[in-house]
Amino acid sequence: MTVTSAAMTSSVTPQHEAALLASVPTGLLINGEWREASDGGTFDVYDPATGKVLATLASAASEDAVAALDAADAAQASWARTAPRVRAEILRRAFDLVTARTEDFALLMTLEMGKPLAEARGEVAYGAEFLRWFSEETVRDYGRYLTSPEGKNKILVQHKPVGPCLLITPWNFPLAMATRKVAPAVAAGCTMVLKPAKLTPLTSQLFAKTMMEAGLPAGVLNVVSSASASGISGPLLKDSRLRKVSFTGSTPVGKRLMADAAQNVLRTSMELGGNAPFIVFEDADLDKAVEGAMAAKMRNMGEACTAANRFLVQESVAQEFTRKFATAMAALTTGRGTEPATQVGPLIDGGARDDVHALVTAAVDAGATALTGGAPIDGPGYFYQPTVLGNVPNGAAILDQEIFGPVAPVTTFATEADAVRLANTSEYGLASYLYSRDFNKLLRVAEQIEFGMVGFNAGVISNAAAPFGGVKQSGLGREGGTEGIAEYTTTQYIGIADPYAS
Repeated sequence: MTVTSAAMTSSVTPQHEAALLASVPTGLLINGEWREASDGGTFDVYDPATGKVLATLASAASEDAVAALDAADAAQASWARTAPRVRAEILRRAFDLVTARTEDFALLMTLEMGKPLAEARGEVAYGAEFLRWFSEETVRDYGRYLTSPEGKNKILVQHKPVGPCLLITPWNFPLAMATRKVAPAVAAGCTMVLKPAKLTPLTSQLFAKTMMEAGLPAGVLNVVSSASASGISGPLLKDSRLRKVSFTGSTPVGKRLMADAAQNVLRTSMELGGNAPFIVFEDADLDKAVEGAMAAKMRNMGEACTAANRFLVQESVAQEFTRKFATAMAALTTGRGTEPATQVGPLIDGGARDDVHALVTAAVDAGATALTGGAPIDGPGYFYQPTVLGNVPNGAAILDQEIFGPVAPVTTFATEADAVRLANTSEYGLASYLYSRDFNKLLRVAEQIEFGMVGFNAGVISNAAAPFGGVKQSGLGREGGTEGIAEYTTTQYIGIADPYAS
Protein backbone atom coordinates (compact mmCIF):
# COMPACT_ATOMS: atom_id res chain seq x y z
CA MET A 1 0.00 0.00 0.00
CA THR A 2 1.44 3.37 -1.00
CA VAL A 3 0.42 6.93 -0.25
CA THR A 4 0.48 9.70 -2.83
CA SER A 5 2.96 12.44 -2.18
CA ALA A 6 2.09 16.12 -2.04
CA ALA A 7 4.84 16.61 -4.57
CA MET A 8 2.94 14.62 -7.19
CA THR A 9 1.50 16.79 -9.93
CA SER A 10 -2.27 17.16 -9.69
CA SER A 11 -4.41 17.50 -12.77
CA VAL A 12 -6.68 19.85 -10.79
CA THR A 13 -5.44 23.30 -9.79
CA PRO A 14 -6.55 25.26 -6.70
CA GLN A 15 -7.91 27.89 -9.09
CA HIS A 16 -10.07 25.26 -10.80
CA GLU A 17 -11.39 24.07 -7.45
CA ALA A 18 -12.17 27.62 -6.33
CA ALA A 19 -13.96 28.46 -9.58
CA LEU A 20 -16.11 25.34 -9.37
CA LEU A 21 -17.05 25.94 -5.75
CA ALA A 22 -17.97 29.53 -6.56
CA SER A 23 -20.44 28.27 -9.19
CA VAL A 24 -22.40 26.13 -6.72
CA PRO A 25 -25.49 27.77 -5.17
CA THR A 26 -25.24 28.05 -1.38
CA GLY A 27 -28.85 28.89 -0.59
CA LEU A 28 -32.07 26.94 -0.28
CA LEU A 29 -34.05 26.23 -3.46
CA ILE A 30 -37.70 26.98 -2.72
CA ASN A 31 -40.25 27.58 -5.46
CA GLY A 32 -37.56 28.12 -8.06
CA GLU A 33 -35.59 30.71 -6.09
CA TRP A 34 -32.37 30.42 -4.10
CA ARG A 35 -32.79 32.04 -0.69
CA GLU A 36 -31.16 32.26 2.70
CA ALA A 37 -32.42 30.30 5.70
CA SER A 38 -35.30 31.94 7.53
CA ASP A 39 -33.26 32.18 10.72
CA GLY A 40 -30.01 33.06 8.95
CA GLY A 41 -28.41 29.77 9.92
CA THR A 42 -25.47 28.30 8.04
CA PHE A 43 -23.20 25.24 8.14
CA ASP A 44 -19.81 24.37 6.71
CA VAL A 45 -18.91 21.62 4.26
CA TYR A 46 -15.44 20.07 4.65
CA ASP A 47 -12.92 18.33 2.42
CA PRO A 48 -12.31 14.94 4.13
CA ALA A 49 -8.87 14.72 2.54
CA THR A 50 -7.64 17.92 4.22
CA GLY A 51 -10.17 18.82 6.90
CA LYS A 52 -10.50 22.31 5.36
CA VAL A 53 -13.78 24.15 4.77
CA LEU A 54 -14.96 23.98 1.16
CA ALA A 55 -18.09 26.11 1.40
CA THR A 56 -20.67 27.56 3.76
CA LEU A 57 -24.32 26.83 2.98
CA ALA A 58 -27.62 28.10 4.25
CA SER A 59 -28.94 25.71 6.88
CA ALA A 60 -32.68 25.19 6.48
CA ALA A 61 -34.84 25.51 9.57
CA SER A 62 -38.21 23.85 10.11
CA GLU A 63 -39.95 26.93 8.69
CA ASP A 64 -37.96 26.56 5.49
CA ALA A 65 -38.93 22.89 5.20
CA VAL A 66 -42.60 23.83 5.46
CA ALA A 67 -42.11 26.60 2.88
CA ALA A 68 -40.56 24.01 0.54
CA LEU A 69 -43.57 21.74 1.04
CA ASP A 70 -45.86 24.71 0.42
CA ALA A 71 -44.18 25.17 -2.95
CA ALA A 72 -44.30 21.46 -3.77
CA ASP A 73 -47.97 21.23 -2.84
CA ALA A 74 -48.86 24.30 -4.88
CA ALA A 75 -47.10 22.88 -7.95
CA GLN A 76 -48.40 19.31 -7.62
CA ALA A 77 -51.71 19.55 -9.49
CA SER A 78 -50.31 21.30 -12.57
CA TRP A 79 -47.20 19.14 -12.63
CA ALA A 80 -49.29 15.95 -12.47
CA ARG A 81 -51.23 17.15 -15.53
CA THR A 82 -48.07 17.84 -17.50
CA ALA A 83 -47.83 15.58 -20.52
CA PRO A 84 -45.55 12.55 -20.03
CA ARG A 85 -43.53 13.54 -23.10
CA VAL A 86 -42.82 16.96 -21.59
CA ARG A 87 -41.58 15.40 -18.37
CA ALA A 88 -39.53 12.92 -20.40
CA GLU A 89 -37.84 15.67 -22.39
CA ILE A 90 -36.89 17.55 -19.22
CA LEU A 91 -35.21 14.41 -17.89
CA ARG A 92 -33.45 13.83 -21.20
CA ARG A 93 -32.13 17.41 -21.25
CA ALA A 94 -30.97 16.95 -17.66
CA PHE A 95 -29.12 13.78 -18.72
CA ASP A 96 -27.38 15.70 -21.49
CA LEU A 97 -26.45 18.58 -19.20
CA VAL A 98 -25.11 16.37 -16.42
CA THR A 99 -23.12 14.33 -18.91
CA ALA A 100 -21.68 17.47 -20.49
CA ARG A 101 -20.62 18.64 -17.02
CA THR A 102 -19.03 15.36 -16.03
CA GLU A 103 -15.75 16.93 -14.95
CA ASP A 104 -17.45 19.53 -12.76
CA PHE A 105 -19.71 17.02 -11.04
CA ALA A 106 -16.83 14.55 -10.62
CA LEU A 107 -14.51 17.12 -9.08
CA LEU A 108 -17.22 18.40 -6.77
CA MET A 109 -17.90 14.89 -5.44
CA THR A 110 -14.18 14.28 -4.99
CA LEU A 111 -13.82 17.49 -3.02
CA GLU A 112 -16.74 16.98 -0.66
CA MET A 113 -16.77 13.19 -0.36
CA GLY A 114 -13.17 12.13 -1.07
CA LYS A 115 -13.53 9.49 -3.78
CA PRO A 116 -10.87 9.44 -6.51
CA LEU A 117 -11.70 11.38 -9.66
CA ALA A 118 -11.87 8.20 -11.75
CA GLU A 119 -14.55 6.80 -9.45
CA ALA A 120 -16.37 10.12 -9.36
CA ARG A 121 -16.55 10.15 -13.15
CA GLY A 122 -18.01 6.67 -12.96
CA GLU A 123 -20.66 7.92 -10.56
CA VAL A 124 -21.57 10.73 -12.93
CA ALA A 125 -22.17 8.19 -15.69
CA TYR A 126 -24.15 5.94 -13.33
CA GLY A 127 -26.15 8.79 -11.81
CA ALA A 128 -26.92 10.41 -15.16
CA GLU A 129 -28.24 7.10 -16.46
CA PHE A 130 -31.19 7.31 -14.05
CA LEU A 131 -32.19 10.53 -15.79
CA ARG A 132 -32.03 8.85 -19.20
CA TRP A 133 -33.67 5.61 -18.04
CA PHE A 134 -36.62 7.35 -16.43
CA SER A 135 -36.99 9.74 -19.34
CA GLU A 136 -37.75 6.59 -21.33
CA GLU A 137 -39.96 5.06 -18.63
CA THR A 138 -42.05 8.24 -18.31
CA VAL A 139 -44.06 7.44 -21.42
CA ARG A 140 -44.32 3.73 -20.60
CA ASP A 141 -46.11 3.84 -17.26
CA TYR A 142 -48.81 1.47 -18.49
CA GLY A 143 -52.24 0.93 -17.02
CA ARG A 144 -54.68 -1.66 -18.37
CA TYR A 145 -58.20 -2.09 -19.70
CA LEU A 146 -60.02 -5.39 -19.69
CA THR A 147 -63.36 -7.10 -19.29
CA SER A 148 -64.24 -8.44 -15.86
CA PRO A 149 -64.33 -12.27 -15.64
CA GLU A 150 -68.15 -12.41 -15.43
CA GLY A 151 -68.44 -10.02 -18.38
CA LYS A 152 -70.62 -7.41 -16.71
CA ASN A 153 -68.09 -4.58 -16.35
CA LYS A 154 -64.97 -3.15 -17.91
CA ILE A 155 -61.94 -2.76 -15.67
CA LEU A 156 -59.84 0.38 -16.15
CA VAL A 157 -56.63 0.65 -14.13
CA GLN A 158 -54.53 3.80 -14.20
CA HIS A 159 -51.47 5.04 -12.35
CA LYS A 160 -51.47 8.46 -10.72
CA PRO A 161 -48.63 10.36 -9.05
CA VAL A 162 -48.56 9.73 -5.32
CA GLY A 163 -48.08 13.45 -4.59
CA PRO A 164 -45.47 15.58 -2.83
CA CYS A 165 -42.44 13.55 -1.73
CA LEU A 166 -39.67 14.00 0.81
CA LEU A 167 -36.41 12.61 -0.56
CA ILE A 168 -33.56 12.11 1.92
CA THR A 169 -30.20 11.17 0.43
CA PRO A 170 -26.95 9.90 2.02
CA TRP A 171 -23.43 11.30 1.74
CA ASN A 172 -21.64 8.44 0.00
CA PHE A 173 -23.01 8.80 -3.56
CA PRO A 174 -24.00 12.47 -3.71
CA LEU A 175 -25.14 12.54 -7.33
CA ALA A 176 -26.46 9.02 -7.94
CA MET A 177 -28.59 8.95 -4.81
CA ALA A 178 -30.23 12.22 -5.85
CA THR A 179 -30.88 11.19 -9.45
CA ARG A 180 -32.11 7.75 -8.37
CA LYS A 181 -34.92 9.42 -6.41
CA VAL A 182 -35.56 12.63 -8.34
CA ALA A 183 -35.75 11.03 -11.80
CA PRO A 184 -38.61 8.58 -11.08
CA ALA A 185 -40.48 11.23 -9.10
CA VAL A 186 -40.27 13.60 -12.07
CA ALA A 187 -41.30 10.78 -14.41
CA ALA A 188 -44.34 9.92 -12.30
CA GLY A 189 -45.47 13.54 -11.98
CA CYS A 190 -44.58 14.08 -8.32
CA THR A 191 -43.20 17.23 -6.73
CA MET A 192 -40.36 16.99 -4.25
CA VAL A 193 -38.52 18.32 -1.24
CA LEU A 194 -34.94 17.06 -1.38
CA LYS A 195 -32.85 16.92 1.80
CA PRO A 196 -29.21 16.06 0.97
CA ALA A 197 -26.78 14.79 3.60
CA LYS A 198 -25.11 17.63 5.47
CA LEU A 199 -21.67 16.13 4.81
CA THR A 200 -22.03 16.25 1.01
CA PRO A 201 -24.75 18.70 -0.06
CA LEU A 202 -22.80 20.57 -2.77
CA THR A 203 -23.43 18.02 -5.52
CA SER A 204 -27.19 18.15 -4.91
CA GLN A 205 -27.08 21.94 -5.03
CA LEU A 206 -25.40 21.85 -8.44
CA PHE A 207 -27.72 19.08 -9.62
CA ALA A 208 -30.81 21.10 -8.65
CA LYS A 209 -29.42 24.09 -10.55
CA THR A 210 -28.95 21.80 -13.56
CA MET A 211 -32.51 20.47 -13.32
CA MET A 212 -33.82 24.03 -13.39
CA GLU A 213 -31.72 24.72 -16.48
CA ALA A 214 -33.21 21.60 -18.07
CA GLY A 215 -36.66 23.20 -17.76
CA LEU A 216 -38.09 21.81 -14.53
CA PRO A 217 -40.83 24.23 -13.40
CA ALA A 218 -40.52 26.18 -10.18
CA GLY A 219 -41.74 24.31 -7.12
CA VAL A 220 -41.39 20.84 -8.58
CA LEU A 221 -37.96 20.29 -6.99
CA ASN A 222 -37.12 22.11 -3.77
CA VAL A 223 -33.81 21.61 -1.97
CA VAL A 224 -33.36 22.24 1.74
CA SER A 225 -29.80 21.47 2.77
CA SER A 226 -29.48 21.65 6.53
CA ALA A 227 -27.30 20.81 9.48
CA SER A 228 -30.39 19.30 11.15
CA ALA A 229 -32.00 16.31 9.49
CA SER A 230 -34.74 16.04 12.09
CA GLY A 231 -35.52 19.74 11.74
CA ILE A 232 -36.51 19.02 8.15
CA SER A 233 -38.12 15.60 8.39
CA GLY A 234 -39.97 16.20 11.66
CA PRO A 235 -42.48 18.84 10.57
CA LEU A 236 -42.88 17.41 7.06
CA LEU A 237 -43.76 13.90 8.21
CA LYS A 238 -46.49 15.39 10.38
CA ASP A 239 -47.95 17.39 7.49
CA SER A 240 -50.89 15.71 5.75
CA ARG A 241 -49.90 17.24 2.41
CA LEU A 242 -46.79 15.06 2.21
CA ARG A 243 -47.62 11.72 0.63
CA LYS A 244 -44.33 9.85 0.41
CA VAL A 245 -40.87 9.65 1.97
CA SER A 246 -37.91 7.99 0.31
CA PHE A 247 -34.80 7.52 2.44
CA THR A 248 -31.38 6.02 1.91
CA GLY A 249 -29.27 5.61 5.02
CA SER A 250 -28.86 3.60 8.18
CA THR A 251 -31.40 1.09 9.42
CA PRO A 252 -31.89 2.78 12.84
CA VAL A 253 -32.71 6.12 11.21
CA GLY A 254 -34.92 4.39 8.65
CA LYS A 255 -36.91 2.72 11.41
CA ARG A 256 -37.53 6.06 13.11
CA LEU A 257 -38.67 7.61 9.85
CA MET A 258 -41.01 4.68 9.19
CA ALA A 259 -42.52 5.05 12.64
CA ASP A 260 -43.09 8.76 12.05
CA ALA A 261 -44.44 8.13 8.54
CA ALA A 262 -46.97 5.66 9.92
CA GLN A 263 -48.86 8.45 11.66
CA ASN A 264 -50.05 9.77 8.28
CA VAL A 265 -49.86 6.38 6.52
CA LEU A 266 -47.24 7.68 4.10
CA ARG A 267 -45.83 5.65 1.24
CA THR A 268 -42.25 4.77 2.14
CA SER A 269 -39.21 3.60 0.24
CA MET A 270 -36.34 2.62 2.51
CA GLU A 271 -32.88 1.62 1.28
CA LEU A 272 -31.11 0.85 4.51
CA GLY A 273 -28.04 -0.97 5.81
CA GLY A 274 -26.21 -3.86 4.23
CA ASN A 275 -23.85 -6.67 5.20
CA ALA A 276 -23.04 -8.23 1.86
CA PRO A 277 -21.47 -11.70 1.78
CA PHE A 278 -18.89 -12.39 -0.94
CA ILE A 279 -18.93 -16.16 -1.36
CA VAL A 280 -16.04 -17.87 -3.15
CA PHE A 281 -16.57 -21.54 -3.95
CA GLU A 282 -13.70 -23.92 -4.60
CA ASP A 283 -14.57 -24.19 -8.31
CA ALA A 284 -14.31 -20.41 -8.83
CA ASP A 285 -11.76 -18.75 -11.08
CA LEU A 286 -9.72 -17.26 -8.23
CA ASP A 287 -8.12 -14.50 -10.27
CA LYS A 288 -11.55 -13.31 -11.38
CA ALA A 289 -12.80 -13.70 -7.82
CA VAL A 290 -10.03 -11.44 -6.54
CA GLU A 291 -10.79 -8.91 -9.27
CA GLY A 292 -14.46 -8.99 -8.29
CA ALA A 293 -13.57 -8.76 -4.60
CA MET A 294 -11.56 -5.60 -5.24
CA ALA A 295 -14.48 -4.05 -7.10
CA ALA A 296 -17.11 -5.13 -4.57
CA LYS A 297 -15.03 -4.07 -1.56
CA MET A 298 -13.14 -0.99 -2.67
CA ARG A 299 -15.73 0.92 -4.66
CA ASN A 300 -16.07 4.21 -2.82
CA MET A 301 -13.39 3.13 -0.30
CA GLY A 302 -15.84 0.53 0.97
CA GLU A 303 -18.32 3.25 1.91
CA ALA A 304 -21.25 1.68 0.08
CA CYS A 305 -24.26 -0.26 1.29
CA THR A 306 -23.55 -2.79 -1.47
CA ALA A 307 -19.89 -3.19 -0.46
CA ALA A 308 -18.74 -6.74 0.21
CA ASN A 309 -18.62 -6.87 3.99
CA ARG A 310 -17.86 -10.56 4.69
CA PHE A 311 -15.66 -12.77 2.52
CA LEU A 312 -16.78 -16.37 2.87
CA VAL A 313 -14.26 -18.63 1.14
CA GLN A 314 -14.38 -22.40 0.81
CA GLU A 315 -11.65 -24.01 2.91
CA SER A 316 -9.76 -25.68 0.07
CA VAL A 317 -9.04 -22.36 -1.70
CA ALA A 318 -9.07 -19.94 1.24
CA GLN A 319 -5.32 -19.64 1.61
CA GLU A 320 -4.67 -18.95 -2.08
CA PHE A 321 -7.57 -16.51 -2.43
CA THR A 322 -6.62 -14.59 0.71
CA ARG A 323 -2.98 -14.32 -0.33
CA LYS A 324 -3.86 -12.95 -3.77
CA PHE A 325 -6.48 -10.62 -2.31
CA ALA A 326 -4.06 -9.20 0.27
CA THR A 327 -1.43 -8.64 -2.43
CA ALA A 328 -3.91 -6.70 -4.54
CA MET A 329 -5.08 -4.59 -1.60
CA ALA A 330 -1.50 -3.82 -0.53
CA ALA A 331 -0.73 -2.44 -3.99
CA LEU A 332 -3.39 0.27 -3.82
CA THR A 333 -2.35 3.93 -3.68
CA THR A 334 -4.02 6.12 -1.06
CA GLY A 335 -4.29 9.89 -1.27
CA ARG A 336 -6.42 12.92 -2.03
CA GLY A 337 -8.84 12.05 -4.78
CA THR A 338 -7.66 14.86 -7.05
CA GLU A 339 -4.18 13.30 -7.39
CA PRO A 340 -3.87 11.27 -10.61
CA ALA A 341 -2.30 8.23 -8.91
CA THR A 342 -4.89 7.96 -6.13
CA GLN A 343 -6.97 4.79 -6.00
CA VAL A 344 -8.24 5.08 -2.42
CA GLY A 345 -9.44 8.34 -0.94
CA PRO A 346 -10.20 9.30 2.68
CA LEU A 347 -13.13 8.17 4.77
CA ILE A 348 -15.83 10.75 5.21
CA ASP A 349 -14.80 12.03 8.65
CA GLY A 350 -12.81 11.26 11.77
CA GLY A 351 -15.66 9.41 13.43
CA ALA A 352 -15.98 7.04 10.49
CA ARG A 353 -12.26 6.32 10.57
CA ASP A 354 -12.34 5.67 14.31
CA ASP A 355 -15.29 3.30 13.94
CA VAL A 356 -13.49 1.30 11.25
CA HIS A 357 -10.34 1.02 13.32
CA ALA A 358 -12.31 -0.08 16.38
CA LEU A 359 -13.78 -2.98 14.38
CA VAL A 360 -10.33 -3.97 13.09
CA THR A 361 -8.79 -3.82 16.56
CA ALA A 362 -11.57 -5.93 18.06
CA ALA A 363 -11.19 -8.53 15.29
CA VAL A 364 -7.43 -8.78 15.80
CA ASP A 365 -7.92 -9.07 19.57
CA ALA A 366 -10.35 -11.94 18.86
CA GLY A 367 -7.73 -13.83 16.86
CA ALA A 368 -7.82 -12.40 13.33
CA THR A 369 -4.58 -11.59 11.49
CA ALA A 370 -3.99 -8.34 9.60
CA LEU A 371 -2.40 -9.60 6.37
CA THR A 372 -2.07 -6.06 5.07
CA GLY A 373 -3.01 -2.68 6.53
CA GLY A 374 -4.86 -2.52 9.81
CA ALA A 375 -4.25 1.07 10.90
CA PRO A 376 -5.15 4.71 10.22
CA ILE A 377 -2.76 6.79 8.14
CA ASP A 378 -1.17 9.77 9.91
CA GLY A 379 -1.47 13.24 8.50
CA PRO A 380 -4.29 15.56 7.42
CA GLY A 381 -7.49 13.96 6.30
CA TYR A 382 -9.25 10.79 7.39
CA PHE A 383 -7.35 8.01 5.64
CA TYR A 384 -7.28 4.33 6.53
CA GLN A 385 -5.01 1.64 5.14
CA PRO A 386 -6.62 -0.88 2.78
CA THR A 387 -6.85 -3.93 5.02
CA VAL A 388 -7.34 -7.68 4.69
CA LEU A 389 -7.99 -9.69 7.83
CA GLY A 390 -7.44 -13.45 7.73
CA ASN A 391 -8.66 -16.13 10.13
CA VAL A 392 -11.55 -13.99 11.34
CA PRO A 393 -13.48 -16.07 13.89
CA ASN A 394 -17.22 -16.53 13.49
CA GLY A 395 -19.01 -14.24 15.89
CA ALA A 396 -16.54 -11.38 15.48
CA ALA A 397 -18.31 -8.02 15.46
CA ILE A 398 -16.74 -7.09 12.14
CA LEU A 399 -18.74 -9.88 10.48
CA ASP A 400 -22.01 -8.62 11.94
CA GLN A 401 -21.69 -4.87 11.44
CA GLU A 402 -21.51 -2.79 8.28
CA ILE A 403 -17.85 -1.77 8.07
CA PHE A 404 -18.15 1.16 5.64
CA GLY A 405 -14.42 1.31 5.04
CA PRO A 406 -11.55 -0.35 3.13
CA VAL A 407 -11.42 -3.44 5.33
CA ALA A 408 -12.03 -7.02 4.16
CA PRO A 409 -12.52 -9.76 6.78
CA VAL A 410 -12.07 -13.29 5.44
CA THR A 411 -13.56 -16.40 7.02
CA THR A 412 -14.07 -19.92 5.69
CA PHE A 413 -16.79 -22.49 5.11
CA ALA A 414 -16.77 -26.20 4.36
CA THR A 415 -19.88 -26.92 2.27
CA GLU A 416 -22.45 -25.15 0.13
CA ALA A 417 -24.96 -25.51 2.94
CA ASP A 418 -22.50 -23.84 5.32
CA ALA A 419 -22.09 -20.94 2.91
CA VAL A 420 -25.85 -20.41 2.72
CA ARG A 421 -26.19 -20.62 6.50
CA LEU A 422 -23.39 -18.11 7.13
CA ALA A 423 -24.70 -15.71 4.49
CA ASN A 424 -28.16 -15.72 6.07
CA THR A 425 -26.99 -15.12 9.64
CA SER A 426 -27.14 -11.37 9.03
CA GLU A 427 -30.23 -9.32 9.80
CA TYR A 428 -29.53 -7.45 6.56
CA GLY A 429 -30.36 -8.60 3.05
CA LEU A 430 -29.30 -6.09 0.41
CA ALA A 431 -26.48 -7.25 -1.91
CA SER A 432 -24.60 -10.55 -2.15
CA TYR A 433 -21.92 -11.95 -4.44
CA LEU A 434 -21.21 -15.53 -5.56
CA TYR A 435 -18.16 -16.81 -7.44
CA SER A 436 -18.35 -20.23 -9.05
CA ARG A 437 -18.14 -21.83 -12.50
CA ASP A 438 -21.36 -23.79 -11.82
CA PHE A 439 -24.52 -22.01 -13.00
CA ASN A 440 -26.73 -24.57 -11.29
CA LYS A 441 -25.01 -23.72 -8.02
CA LEU A 442 -25.88 -20.08 -8.60
CA LEU A 443 -29.54 -20.96 -8.98
CA ARG A 444 -29.54 -23.19 -5.91
CA VAL A 445 -27.79 -20.65 -3.69
CA ALA A 446 -29.76 -17.68 -5.01
CA GLU A 447 -32.98 -19.50 -4.14
CA GLN A 448 -31.82 -19.96 -0.56
CA ILE A 449 -30.00 -16.78 0.40
CA GLU A 450 -32.09 -13.89 1.71
CA PHE A 451 -30.85 -10.95 -0.34
CA GLY A 452 -32.56 -8.61 -2.76
CA MET A 453 -29.62 -8.60 -5.18
CA VAL A 454 -27.13 -11.28 -6.21
CA GLY A 455 -23.97 -10.76 -8.25
CA PHE A 456 -22.80 -13.93 -10.04
CA ASN A 457 -19.13 -13.65 -10.98
CA ALA A 458 -19.66 -9.88 -10.94
CA GLY A 459 -18.38 -7.45 -8.31
CA VAL A 460 -20.47 -4.44 -9.38
CA ILE A 461 -24.15 -4.97 -10.14
CA SER A 462 -25.87 -1.59 -9.66
CA ASN A 463 -27.61 -0.43 -12.83
CA ALA A 464 -30.38 2.06 -13.55
CA ALA A 465 -32.27 -0.60 -15.52
CA ALA A 466 -32.30 -3.04 -12.59
CA PRO A 467 -34.42 -2.98 -9.40
CA PHE A 468 -32.16 -1.93 -6.52
CA GLY A 469 -33.26 -2.87 -3.01
CA GLY A 470 -33.15 -5.42 -0.23
CA VAL A 471 -35.10 -7.56 2.18
CA LYS A 472 -35.20 -7.98 5.95
CA GLN A 473 -33.70 -4.94 7.69
CA SER A 474 -32.15 -3.65 4.48
CA GLY A 475 -35.36 -1.91 3.57
CA LEU A 476 -38.54 -1.69 1.53
CA GLY A 477 -39.22 -0.89 -2.11
CA ARG A 478 -37.03 -0.77 -5.20
CA GLU A 479 -35.19 1.98 -7.04
CA GLY A 480 -34.40 1.70 -10.74
CA GLY A 481 -35.74 -0.73 -13.31
CA THR A 482 -39.34 -0.85 -14.39
CA GLU A 483 -40.18 -1.10 -10.69
CA GLY A 484 -38.70 2.30 -9.87
CA ILE A 485 -41.48 4.51 -11.17
CA ALA A 486 -44.13 2.41 -9.37
CA GLU A 487 -42.75 3.63 -6.03
CA TYR A 488 -44.02 7.12 -6.93
CA THR A 489 -47.48 6.20 -8.20
CA THR A 490 -50.77 5.03 -6.78
CA THR A 491 -53.07 2.61 -8.58
CA GLN A 492 -56.64 3.61 -9.28
CA TYR A 493 -59.30 1.15 -10.45
CA ILE A 494 -62.40 2.37 -12.31
CA GLY A 495 -65.25 -0.07 -12.84
CA ILE A 496 -67.24 0.75 -15.96
CA ALA A 497 -70.60 -0.79 -16.81
CA ASP A 498 -70.14 -2.86 -19.98
CA PRO A 499 -72.21 -1.15 -22.69
CA TYR A 500 -72.79 -4.51 -24.36
CA ALA A 501 -73.89 -6.37 -21.22
CA SER A 502 -77.55 -7.31 -21.09
